[in-house]
Amino acid sequence: MAASIDWDALFVPSMDLGEVVLRGTAVYLFLFFLLRVLRREAGQLGISDLLVVVLIADAAQNAMSSEYRSLTEGAILVATIAFWDYFLDWLSFRVPALQRLLRPAPLLLIRNGRLLRENMKREMLQEDELMAQLREHGVRSAGEVKACYLEGDGRISVIPRNAKGRKT
Repeated sequence: MAASIDWDALFVPSMDLGEVVLRGTAVYLFLFFLLRVLRREAGQLGISDLLVVVLIADAAQNAMSSEYRSLTEGAILVATIAFWDYFLDWLSFRVPALQRLLRPAPLLLIRNGRLLRENMKREMLQEDELMAQLREHGVRSAGEVKACYLEGDGRISVIPRNAKGRKT
């Protein structure tokens, strides 16, 4: 007994493709700006990278499990999410005035060996978490740091006071 494949259900969209694009756009932009406003995680994936991975995985899963009625709807949703990720990167590169909104500026966390607790508090960054990041950069204490920044993509960058072999 051969399995019957419903080719129409597999490839013919069950909903308007414009609605699929609109839903994908709305969800992507809402989550992007929500995550941008709420918090950056030190040492983690950038917000847009994490967002794209989660949304594309969910969109692809829905298409594969037939939560949508067709593969076409899943493909359109994935393409919409990928478009917005690319477009916002392109826009932040081409329009410098939008770059600060789309890509946060680095935030100074340590200046001349002193923790800037107000900046750490603003980002809800615990001292233990920051010290762990410093150790990953080969730094034992904040006193060894000339400057330390939380970069817009969530990474920590460290400028040591006296790096061996370099003038500071």
